[in-house]
Amino acid sequence: MSYAELRRKIKAYYTDSVNNEWRRLTTGAISSLEFNTTMRFLNDYLPKKGIILDAGSGPGRYAFTLAEYGYKIMLFDYTPANLAFAKRKIKRAGMQKSIIGAVEGSLVDLSAFQSNHFDAVMCLGGPLSHVVGRKQRQQAAKEIIRVAKRGAPIFVSVMNKMSAMVGFVRMFRNELAAPYFENYLKNGDYPGGYGFTAYHGFEPKELQDLFAKQGAKVLATTALEGYGSYSEKDLSKLRRNKKLWKIWLSVHNRTITHPSSIGISQHIMVVCRKV
Repeated sequence: MSYAELRRKIKAYYTDSVNNEWRRLTTGAISSLEFNTTMRFLNDYLPKKGIILDAGSGPGRYAFTLAEYGYKIMLFDYTPANLAFAKRKIKRAGMQKSIIGAVEGSLVDLSAFQSNHFDAVMCLGGPLSHVVGRKQRQQAAKEIIRVAKRGAPIFVSVMNKMSAMVGFVRMFRNELAAPYFENYLKNGDYPGGYGFTAYHGFEPKELQDLFAKQGAKVLATTALEGYGSYSEKDLSKLRRNKKLWKIWLSVHNRTITHPSSIGISQHIMVVCRKV
């Protein structure tokens, strides 16, 4: 399948998933780990104020949260339906002064924005994983770094290649015999069509090197779901017990930078700084 065909497949998937994407990060137990862990690192590394580019913003869940903190946010996404949804939310919430724009485009081309412009850049939830060509991912990383000011933090989360092995055992056993499986093991490329759309699964060092080789300094690498990955039912039961859930969150927060937690996590994130 050609690069253009894969991109059309990805856009069609997210066009049909806008409402699910908006709800996803605040409903399920696993997704709440992803959201809250991401917010922890944003709070640790973001400047106290400034203009942030949300590259691959989806319908804007992170953008709306940060706008409430007083940041100015520029939305950027490949899927027009996501941006249309976000614009309606912006208008209803009266956030036009905080969410300052919504631009359609691909991560490989951020030419709508000047170099050294944003006080921070975030690419969260896995949009870089949906840039399905290796050279295109290199170009996307270059663009993300280019539009950030010198010294600005950059946050990029992606889908983790090897964590999918846990998913194959627990949830997707029949796909072990699928035609794509050996190719996924080799290079992390999933063609879509088995309940999800096309994506590239990153290994942690691959993600670190992608940004380091483009001139960014990697400050931190973290799991987002960690040991809770692929355990929605068990985590949901645990969350109903406030005492045990509090203990688990403490364990999660203390272990998310451990290599084993990063290795098993469904999503991983790097925090970089433009030098």
